[in-house]
Amino acid sequence: MNTQTASTTSPAIACTADADGRITFHLAPPDPAAFPSPRLLLRLRPRKGQPEKTLRELDLTTGGDGRLTAVLDPPPDLPEGRWDLYLLTEPDGERVRARPGLRDLRVLVAGHLRDRPSPVAVRIPYVTKDGYLALRTWLREAHAEVAGIDVTDRSTTVRARLHGASLTEGASVLLRLRGGKGVERTVAPQPGTDGRDLAVTVDHADLLAEGGTGDRVWDVFVRPGSGEDTAVVRVGRLLDDVADRKEIYVYPAATVGEFAVRPYYTVDNDLAVEVLRRT
Repeated sequence: MNTQTASTTSPAIACTADADGRITFHLAPPDPAAFPSPRLLLRLRPRKGQPEKTLRELDLTTGGDGRLTAVLDPPPDLPEGRWDLYLLTEPDGERVRARPGLRDLRVLVAGHLRDRPSPVAVRIPYVTKDGYLALRTWLREAHAEVAGIDVTDRSTTVRARLHGASLTEGASVLLRLRGGKGVERTVAPQPGTDGRDLAVTVDHADLLAEGGTGDRVWDVFVRPGSGEDTAVVRVGRLLDDVADRKEIYVYPAATVGEFAVRPYYTVDNDLAVEVLRRT
């Protein structure tokens, strides 16, 4: 297949998300001279310097309104990452990067209200920084969805709900120092009544380096049980319509001596806490 983007202008592709993970794509029939037999291609964006490995093609059929329609059904689950969308001129033909049309994501807004089984699979259509249509996906055995974050001068409290797992006796919240070779802080959570909800409060002073020097970042996890072999669950916010929340959900920083302590979402929408020296 030709992997170069064709010079042909792609029509805008609209999409509608369903609560069960199905995404339906719609577009007006393109110029048959340029697209004699069009198909929709999803390409998992490879890491920098790596070749592409995962592709998925979808058939385009003509609906009752005359538009072409492609359906991305819930199964099978898509691997986690960012998927670029292309319109193929024909099978094994040139690729034309998809432009976004209307995105109807209303059912995703309240996605955190529905409990998810394991594995937790999430799909969010979004527009890239350079103006193309793409799909952000997550696929995890379990997930802890942030329900709220409260920052005070002395501490940060996080409320979350587990999906795909439940709390058992001895559960804990772990803050792991990024690049710290196993350095972590363990805090006992306050569990809710159904074994899914939890709240945890972390003192800011406990996140400073010994001696109070050095910037650092802590990644946040839940260990649902007491055993050391219990798989940890990443804490973040995935279950709505926001594909990239790092620059949107910005929390205040608390001052601790010469440092500022602030919770934030990573580029993967996972929760972390940064400790930075104030300038």
